[in-house]
Amino acid sequence: MPSPSTQFIFIRHGETDWNRQHRFQGQIDVPLNATGLEQAERLARRLAGERADVLLSSDLGRARQTAQPLARAWGLPVMDEPGVREQAFGMLEGLDFPTIQREHPQLLAQWMRHRADFALPDGGESQGAFYRRVDAAVQTLAARYAGHRVVVVTHGGVLDMLWRSAHQQPLDGPRRCDIPNTGLNRLHWRAGALMIERWADDAHLAGLPPQPSTRLAHA
Repeated sequence: MPSPSTQFIFIRHGETDWNRQHRFQGQIDVPLNATGLEQAERLARRLAGERADVLLSSDLGRARQTAQPLARAWGLPVMDEPGVREQAFGMLEGLDFPTIQREHPQLLAQWMRHRADFALPDGGESQGAFYRRVDAAVQTLAARYAGHRVVVVTHGGVLDMLWRSAHQQPLDGPRRCDIPNTGLNRLHWRAGALMIERWADDAHLAGLPPQPSTRLAHA
């Protein structure tokens, strides 16, 4: 008898000042700004009437802050899942694009080629290594919570990996999908594959300021 499918809602964290400044956040713990906190509250109000069996979050603060209003709405604990932490960007973490262009132009040129095997110095993860980490985490969660509805608050880079996996897209190349802050991404895992039901649903953010580009905010 086949295993039951696992229903997922993957959510990018709310906005931070570093998203606005187009800084590489990576694995630095950056808090939500006022807009991000409002996004998280709107997200919780939107989802309050839906069922969730499990609420998971990246162990970085901006994801946990986004998950807290959901936890209150559902009466669920927030459980850390380090496997869905953002990609590590090594020596570029904390720097904005003008600074990188000025101080590390050759390194930026290498990164902009978007090669899956390229890792930034000082602890950066290659796209390939990052994908394998995320894929292993999702497979583990799908098996652990088979038949359940799982909500995961995570990061833009993780969602990019999920989008590529579901569309069987290569890891080389730039991001090709929209990933708004607190956008809802509904997927399910069935028969060993991840499938997308709805992507980048941010209707709950109507009226808030336009979001910074997800192609520059690393995330």
